[in-house]
Amino acid sequence: MLPFTYALRNLFRDPSRLAQTVGGSAVVVLLLIAAVALNQGMDTVLSASGSPQNVILVGKGSEESIERSEVEISAESAAATSISGIESKLGVLAVSGEIAYQAPITTASGVEEQALLRGVLEKSLLVHTTVSLLEGHFPGPGEAMVGHLAHRKIGVDKDDLAVGKSLKFGDTEVKISGRFAAPGTVLESEIWFDRNDLASLTQRGSLSSITIRLAEDGSGSIDDVELFTFQRNDLELSAIREDHYYDKLSVFYKPIKIMTWVTAALVAAGAVFGGLNTLYAAFAARIKEMATLQSIGYTRVALFVSLIQESLLATLTGTLLAFILAYFLLDGRTVPFSIGTFTLTLTPTVLFSGLVAGILLGTIGTLPPAIRCLLPSLPKALRSS
Repeated sequence: MLPFTYALRNLFRDPSRLAQTVGGSAVVVLLLIAAVALNQGMDTVLSASGSPQNVILVGKGSEESIERSEVEISAESAAATSISGIESKLGVLAVSGEIAYQAPITTASGVEEQALLRGVLEKSLLVHTTVSLLEGHFPGPGEAMVGHLAHRKIGVDKDDLAVGKSLKFGDTEVKISGRFAAPGTVLESEIWFDRNDLASLTQRGSLSSITIRLAEDGSGSIDDVELFTFQRNDLELSAIREDHYYDKLSVFYKPIKIMTWVTAALVAAGAVFGGLNTLYAAFAARIKEMATLQSIGYTRVALFVSLIQESLLATLTGTLLAFILAYFLLDGRTVPFSIGTFTLTLTPTVLFSGLVAGILLGTIGTLPPAIRCLLPSLPKALRSS
């Protein structure tokens, strides 16, 4: 076998080719890392947002969108008194009728952007168990509580949604009473209003949904909730487990995920073809060199391995560069989408995908030009100019 230093020295014979190979592989790996991180981040936040213990009651025909749903206010008390196996804390049943609404909000700095609003009462904390108050207090009349990542969803500075500042919904001004966290869920991107206030502001006399948390001891099940919907046909309700609701949303966003893969694949294909052209030209000029090495005893397999080593050194250098760029440009960055935000994280899966891409670029992309370089017979190769 040829010494490893031979492949290492050959890397610097053509600095422009080295820069092109390293840069091209870095772009491809970076795009792949971004695509994997985007898809993984969206899947993670949607799967974490729903609890298998929670069941959502929505209006019939609105199973795929709580915002379009309409539920009579009387259904909340009817569900609480008719369904068995509901979790209870200090005698309060975990049943929360809520209003979900998307509308433009004007911040203290005058920025007007679409925001996700939720009208709630304090008992909503019994069903949304991931929510914890970071500062301030739960919203009362004339107040609102903002999620930890609401500023990213709206696209404003965090200080614009600080406790004590004001928001305007239409001509009505509300004071920010608190800030809450709900790690890894879409709730962190929402703004919570007092339910009665939001009902008045949106001029609606109905709820969007009713969330029920079933007891942990297994005394209640979704079958009990579905039985209630069948018995109360007058309310026109449908029951869906909260985690299943977010699973359906994940399917809804599948075309967006596919588009990220298609974009990454197209850029990768362009980089691969560009790299092939570069390698064909570079290896074609070394046919006589390869033949000379064969004439002094090196086998074609040894030469082939050396060419692969040379290519892998360049592409893995590009992969390392991509990892560094991804750490500074992608890791921890929050990305807003229609129902919330999610965070890009360089998990082991994401990094492994990038490493595999770098290895494949350095091996599969090198096969055709390397084989063509070593294919001519020894006498013919030695006579080549």
